[in-house]
Amino acid sequence: MIHLTISRIAIWLLAVVMIIFGVIHFTSPNQMLNYVPLYLPNGIMWVYFVGIAFILAALAFLTNRFISIAGYMLGALLITFVLLIHIPNHLHTGDPALRQLALINALKDIAIAGFSIYIASIARHQRLTESEKK
Repeated sequence: MIHLTISRIAIWLLAVVMIIFGVIHFTSPNQMLNYVPLYLPNGIMWVYFVGIAFILAALAFLTNRFISIAGYMLGALLITFVLLIHIPNHLHTGDPALRQLALINALKDIAIAGFSIYIASIARHQRLTESEKK
């Protein structure tokens, strides 16, 4: 039972982080717009879309509902960021500080993606309903 409690705390911690990231997308959309690739039309819409996606994934983790789909979708979204934003920024930015920041963001997103995919894969074992406690 203690293992299950520690697992839930870890998932709640991720949920809190994702809520904070989601809120940042709404409170600082123009700063986040800098990360949207220029080939995507209506960039500000993508900023808000990602903010909503982060918050919805967090709510799924907190409420213990739709965990599997939320975890897989969050993981896919973050891997997409790594491939379409962070790696190109790392490869094509001349400023060494920005190159390092892109690498750090890529590693952060890979770590969060890995954790969210893991959460999705064990979702059925995380249910804390009364019938499963017995």
